[in-house]
Amino acid sequence: MKARTILLTLALCFVAAVGFASNPNMGTWKLNEAKSKFAPGAQKNNTVVCEAAGDNLKVTVDGTDADGKPTHTEWTGKFDGKDYPVTGDPTSDARSYKTIDDHTTALTNKKGDKVVASGRIVVSGDGKSRMVTLSGTDAKGNKVKSTAVYDKQ
Repeated sequence: MKARTILLTLALCFVAAVGFASNPNMGTWKLNEAKSKFAPGAQKNNTVVCEAAGDNLKVTVDGTDADGKPTHTEWTGKFDGKDYPVTGDPTSDARSYKTIDDHTTALTNKKGDKVVASGRIVVSGDGKSRMVTLSGTDAKGNKVKSTAVYDKQ
């Protein structure tokens, strides 16, 4: 019985690992600032890391805020469209990702029950770049839109 439980656990881990490996968002992404367009005063996410964390995905983002101060956010969950807590982001406390197709993911940031930003992540067919378009409201209530382009490392 113990051996069967161990084998089943290993099989489930293998299936999860294969599933994560097929997700084109996995890996480390560096901001290509020359190809990106940011709203005035927008935060810039310089590095995004998407990795497996058990049966979840973990997204870690390091960047700079409007004043040039370093930022660090972490989110762990599934790309299933459900809200999961995000830490380190003063503008949101929950984030959801939802897979649209093999290369497109929708994202939503919330503060309480209010959507503060939404957008899409599109990974290129060759998997070497990704574009994140995000629109929302800044801390002053102004509507903002940014497009960030990342290169896979």
